[in-house]
Amino acid sequence: MRLILMPSKLTFARSRHKERVGMLLALCVPAFLFTGCIQTLAVSTVGNIAYDGFSAITEEGDLNFAEKALPGNIKLLEVMLKNDPENKHLLTLVSQGYSSYALAYLEDSLQDRARDFYMRGRDYGLRMLRHDAEVARALDGTIDDLKAVLAKRDKDLVPAAFWTAFGWGSYIYLSLDNMDAIGDLPRAEALMEFVAKHDSTYYYGGAHVFLGTLFGSRPRMLGGNPELSKAHFETALRLNGGKFLMTYVYYARSYAVQTQDKELFSELLAKVDSASLDILPEFRLANAIAKQKARLLMSRQSDLF
Repeated sequence: MRLILMPSKLTFARSRHKERVGMLLALCVPAFLFTGCIQTLAVSTVGNIAYDGFSAITEEGDLNFAEKALPGNIKLLEVMLKNDPENKHLLTLVSQGYSSYALAYLEDSLQDRARDFYMRGRDYGLRMLRHDAEVARALDGTIDDLKAVLAKRDKDLVPAAFWTAFGWGSYIYLSLDNMDAIGDLPRAEALMEFVAKHDSTYYYGGAHVFLGTLFGSRPRMLGGNPELSKAHFETALRLNGGKFLMTYVYYARSYAVQTQDKELFSELLAKVDSASLDILPEFRLANAIAKQKARLLMSRQSDLF
């Protein structure tokens, strides 16, 4: 007769205890070792919420309400960047946020602050660009170095290039008495040319609006080109269907003023004034800003012509 030994309750208890400890170790050790991964996951999750919040602001048509909300959102994004400093998504939003705030609330009345905020926007864009070591070296080299490297890149670089150039170019526009600032204009232009080439639809044809303004704001002897300016603006309007109202504002402010076409100036701004904010629901804020700037330009008409 064989003696069959049945496991006691104590044996089962010890076995269960070992299994539970093993499971806890299996869970806790990776969590302990990869705290950074968990932290990054948390930042990513909150980042998505922040992105939705940022989108909610761009949909806002009330300029005063948006003015109060935008700074808090920008600072929240900066806090998250402390924990995830290489996050291109967050860097893009912060770069866009600072430049957008400067455009909407500062450049027409508080130019020193506007310059500071545009530079912040530019610098966050540069942080994205400098993730690419070759681009980083080119940014510190000659304009030919930069163009040569950009010629080898694809559309993945578009958001970083656009927001860097936007902040940079806007800063330069407010610093025309600063020769060092003006000396950087070819770099901003090269970055926007890159965007126009690789994704002309980005930000509602924003690269063409930028380039149209660039070539339309200066006389020919200083590099202006009215024909090229008009072509860029018309391309932008074709791409955004005339729904991104800032296109008309920049068209009037640069090309129409430079060519002294008063009729076109009034026609462009009248289109902005008569348009509904709901023509582009996801960017009511940008169009509300355009309406505000159009009214300001119209009030200066006698000084401009």
